[in-house]
Amino acid sequence: MGASRREAGRRANENRRLVELTRPFYLASREVSNREYRLFKGQHDSGSAEGVSLNDDRHPVVSVSWDDAARYCNWLSQLDKLSPAYAETNGHMSLKPDATTGYRLPTEAEWVYAARIAGRSAAARYDWGDGYPPATVVGNFADQQIADTLANVVSGYNDGYRGPAPVGSFAPQAAGFHDFGGNVAEWINDYYAVYPGQAERLVKNPSGPPSGDHHVVRGSSWRDGSITELRLSFRDYSRGPRDDLGFRIARYAE
Repeated sequence: MGASRREAGRRANENRRLVELTRPFYLASREVSNREYRLFKGQHDSGSAEGVSLNDDRHPVVSVSWDDAARYCNWLSQLDKLSPAYAETNGHMSLKPDATTGYRLPTEAEWVYAARIAGRSAAARYDWGDGYPPATVVGNFADQQIADTLANVVSGYNDGYRGPAPVGSFAPQAAGFHDFGGNVAEWINDYYAVYPGQAERLVKNPSGPPSGDHHVVRGSSWRDGSITELRLSFRDYSRGPRDDLGFRIARYAE
């Protein structure tokens, strides 16, 4: 995990980490849509931004807190008669220590493995490969559609959307996943932390610190167009909802 200090666009929180995943897991190929989320919370409003609606049933759900994303996962677990992965205490959700097979948000290590490694011969720098900017339309990023508002856009790029695109609108990457780069950024299970000095120390199945003020956010969004944010090693964090932040679901296979 992480990026070399020499990589263009690298930020200081992208420390190299040596990680091994030993427990098989499932990860959704697409981000959760408004339609799917409204089966859980019927009145949810993803709102609008930059003059466009974010509320189409096919759009990725946004303006969802981390806790509500975890509640959605527990609701899905109950539908499928799985033991819920999260416990709620005083209005806040936390991953259970017994690591059930119920639905949950992916750990940061799982997200990075699926986005950068799975189905590839080498770790990818961008969702579409290694070169910037993309040579063809491969995802939903800040582009000519929104250059009147945002300073950092992909020069000469036009994906046809000023805001988010319907989930799965673009061809999947090597392992069959959609929108790891672009569309909306994604909530991650882990609390946010930095990890200096772990490039040579193997850690198995990490799930982040036990507590914190912010949760990790991975992946770029329709608001991002710079070389920094579009790299798959880019790490962000948040403590509240955003209009360009959604999620996808995961669970252990056994």
